[in-house]
Amino acid sequence: MDGSNNERLGSAERDVVALGIAVAALILFVGTGGTVLPQIVATWLGHAQNPDVILSNALLLNIALIIFGWRRYAQLSREVAERRSAEEKAHQLAQTDALTGLLNRRCFIPAAARLVIDVAETNQGAAVLMIDLDNFKQINDVHGHKAGDVALTEVARRIEALLPINGTVARLGGDEFACVVPYERRLPDKLDQLAASLIEAVRAPIQIENKEVEAALSVGIARTIENPDPATAEDCAQSLLHHADIAMYHAKKRGHNGYAWFEPTMESELRFRHELETGIRAGIPKGEFVPFYEQQIDLVTGDLVGFEMLARWNSPQFGLVSPEIFIPISEDIGVIAELSEHLIQQALLDAQKWDSNLTLSINISPLQLRDPWFSQKLLRLLVESGFPPHRLDIEITESCLHENIGVVRSVVTSLKNQGVQISLDDFGTGYSSLAQLRSLPFDRLKIDRSFVTELAHEGANAKIVEAIVSLGRGFDLPMTAEGIENAEVLKVLRTMGQLKGQGYLYGRPEDANKTFARLKEKRMLAPEVQEAADRADALAAENASSAEEDQRAMG
Repeated sequence: MDGSNNERLGSAERDVVALGIAVAALILFVGTGGTVLPQIVATWLGHAQNPDVILSNALLLNIALIIFGWRRYAQLSREVAERRSAEEKAHQLAQTDALTGLLNRRCFIPAAARLVIDVAETNQGAAVLMIDLDNFKQINDVHGHKAGDVALTEVARRIEALLPINGTVARLGGDEFACVVPYERRLPDKLDQLAASLIEAVRAPIQIENKEVEAALSVGIARTIENPDPATAEDCAQSLLHHADIAMYHAKKRGHNGYAWFEPTMESELRFRHELETGIRAGIPKGEFVPFYEQQIDLVTGDLVGFEMLARWNSPQFGLVSPEIFIPISEDIGVIAELSEHLIQQALLDAQKWDSNLTLSINISPLQLRDPWFSQKLLRLLVESGFPPHRLDIEITESCLHENIGVVRSVVTSLKNQGVQISLDDFGTGYSSLAQLRSLPFDRLKIDRSFVTELAHEGANAKIVEAIVSLGRGFDLPMTAEGIENAEVLKVLRTMGQLKGQGYLYGRPEDANKTFARLKEKRMLAPEVQEAADRADALAAENASSAEEDQRAMG
């Protein structure tokens, strides 16, 4: 920095000297020119003798110095113009986002603060709308980063086009945008209309290289209720942005393409979520996430035929946490693959101890199926554990078929080629087409529990289950019914033919130790494991008997 300042100072000094010389030359030119020029002209016309050589040389030197000074002046003018242009460009780059041309995060708060002050003078309020694209990572992964940039630019254009007069939009980074707009306090529903319009505009298909890309978004809204003190306008703007961000995450939890108003209770919920996120990240390497196992039964014979692995979080802070809570959060924070790999690895080791006729079913997140290397990672775990691939049943939900059917087909085919079984889970709740059922090599359909639990009551659910069973038979696909909770439901299902089933009628999911004890009692462990368990029991019984005899002898 000091070197740059010294360089500019030296250049300025040289410029002053050059301009001083030019001014002096101009003054001398006026003096000498008045004397010498008439003599030179007269000499050219042949009316006089040659002019004084010294004065003539002085005149020529003055002319040269004037030309030099003029050129330096022109050069200085260009340098000043270029410097001013560069400063303006640097100022613009410091304020705007390079991709979209919108304001950036650093300049949004001052802009929002100015609007807060301006609208207060007209007794209006200011509102901040936080906008986040829900599926931007998927657009990048599927279509490439260039397509992602095009999508962001188009989204920015659509948002800007809908803003009211004096409204401002900024790209905060990644796929996040923020708007600050004035509003009439007596008409807050205008903000609802704006949020709905933004969602409608942004979700419209975007054309990218002859392909249509659809963006989904969530919007959070926060507004001023009273006029703030101008001295605290920036704090007010920062608070509005923070509250709108919290509201946006609540909108995101409800599903794509929705909006939510900030409410004070949301802050405590956000703090709790942050604690959960921190606990999840710390709990994976500590082994706090453990597999539980739910029995799968042959409904005709009543025999135990396998288990479905269900994840549980044994948190020292929150206790035993349900997967309905931690799985979505794990997906949001990007640790679902690590968590799932840990659970699968443990489940394969547990299942190695079971009878070879028992299968292990494992649910896979849609996010994992976006990973083209998922099948290789799973096969590596199978090799490391020595678990036979044909005993493993991977369950994918119908929603996976709408993520990226090409990647799903590749992953499913790769696993099938290695002998892994593939089931379509929660069948009946999504939008699977018959073409997808025919083209993807599924081994089994699982009927969603929402249809099964009410099966004992005559009505639409019974007809739906019958239709699904008939469809499965038509495709020669075995069926499993989930959510069997009472004998009445079991009785109805048994009339529908050869089915497998699972549910609380057969017991709650159990951890590895209780599952092992159950199988040991049923003598359904692997032969060498069963023998070792029997020897351990015999030794324990012998020790107990000896201790009892010793106690009697002492008595």
